[in-house]
Amino acid sequence: MTGTGLLERRPRRRGLVNGQRPGWKAYGFLTAVMLGSMFPLYWSFLIGSGDASTINQQDIVWWPGGNFLTNAASVLESDSVNFWRAIGNSIIVSSVVSASVVLFSTLAGYTFAKLRFRGRDGLLIFVIATMAVPTQLGVVPLFIAMSQLQLAGTLWAVILPAMVSAFGVFWMTQYLAQALPYELIEAARVDGASMIRTFWSIALPAARPAAAMLALFTFIATWTNFFWPFIVLDRQNPTLPVALSLLQSNYFVDYSVVMAGVILSTIPLLILFIVTGRHLVSGIMQGAVKG
Repeated sequence: MTGTGLLERRPRRRGLVNGQRPGWKAYGFLTAVMLGSMFPLYWSFLIGSGDASTINQQDIVWWPGGNFLTNAASVLESDSVNFWRAIGNSIIVSSVVSASVVLFSTLAGYTFAKLRFRGRDGLLIFVIATMAVPTQLGVVPLFIAMSQLQLAGTLWAVILPAMVSAFGVFWMTQYLAQALPYELIEAARVDGASMIRTFWSIALPAARPAAAMLALFTFIATWTNFFWPFIVLDRQNPTLPVALSLLQSNYFVDYSVVMAGVILSTIPLLILFIVTGRHLVSGIMQGAVKG
């Protein structure tokens, strides 16, 4: 074997792109993007660690104060907002909606991508077109429907309208159309697997990387959703964004307390990213290799 063959067989070093390491421009750009992304969170912490006197002063203070724990305690012990109940409601709503969106979107995506039936393309176009309709146009009939079903003021009024999304259907359809070959489906049918069994054993494992991304996006969108929960829920049973809005419903708005509540509401999302980030990236890479 020649020396050229040995060089060709030698694996590339980790971190090399086209045989070269990223230069200082790439690292500088990534550092700037990271700092720009972290600045809003730091600014919220900066305000949340101050008090009314430091916020109203003209000079900008770039270093945190020492009142964050006091402001956080004011949020947790507030008489106007049950913060712990709001966190529990947000966890329940976000988890149920995420699981439901992943399940139904994967089912619909598998149907549109791999099953042949009359009107498939037209129905998919109609589902995608619903994303162009603003949410505000459906608020009045949706509120009337929830009131007639006696669900207004309950968490089901937030969960039921969000159990499936057009974006999720489109996302899973596009992914399964590329990542799931027809040969696997035909092999499962030859072995006598039913339609549900084929979906559960073949389609669902193949859709895991895209399903993980969809679950994360849906969880974040539901966690931060304010518009519809603010309309349909009451003060005694709010989600977290609604509870934060109730902190500023008095004549005097203490922005340090409000920003401390914002930081507290962001901590669960940061923990979620830290715990699932590595698994999420590995799932995306596996899906890219399979595709």
